[in-house]
Amino acid sequence: MRRHSATSAPVYWSTAKRELSRVDPVLAEIIRRHPRIALRPRGEPFQTLARAIVSQQISVKAALSVWNRLCEASGGAHPDALLRMQRPALRACGLSERKCEYLGDLARHFAAGTLRPQTWPGMDDEALIAELVQVRGIGRWTAEMYLIFNLLRPDVLPLADLGLQRAMRLHYFRGRLVGEPRMRRLGATWSPWRSVATWYLWRSLDPVPVAY
Repeated sequence: MRRHSATSAPVYWSTAKRELSRVDPVLAEIIRRHPRIALRPRGEPFQTLARAIVSQQISVKAALSVWNRLCEASGGAHPDALLRMQRPALRACGLSERKCEYLGDLARHFAAGTLRPQTWPGMDDEALIAELVQVRGIGRWTAEMYLIFNLLRPDVLPLADLGLQRAMRLHYFRGRLVGEPRMRRLGATWSPWRSVATWYLWRSLDPVPVAY
């Protein structure tokens, strides 16, 4: 099996760009405008999930600020470190009460070994999503962010993502509100590279790559 380098784009990236550019002229233009950036692997499972929880329902800029404060206050945002933090210290980083609970529950799962990230690369997308959403605070969107940013799965379409919805409306529907079935049908034309299409649509809104 070919492995992804910790510093390089996924091994499928060039192929995905070519095929998406061939089938979709809108994506072809977005890809052309962003020639030297790509999705990069995030190798630490707990931090990928924790950062996705922090990012729920707030802007990318706000999420980055909260995450940086959390890392500084905890000394690295690792499970044991977060479990040692008192609730006021977590709140002072900018976390809501609910997100404090979610991060604590996630940290306890990792510390106790009830989540086993070493098994996740061998699971298919839907099976892993089903396992992850059993953890408090992890819904389908958070699980999909893990699949994209940690496991680099190539064919994830996170339709609940507000940035993806906005980009699809802007580029394909003249800014009109459309329902999930229409967005899903559009996304089907990008398979098996829906993660890559999503990543470039995010770039069309914000050229600085987000990371989870």
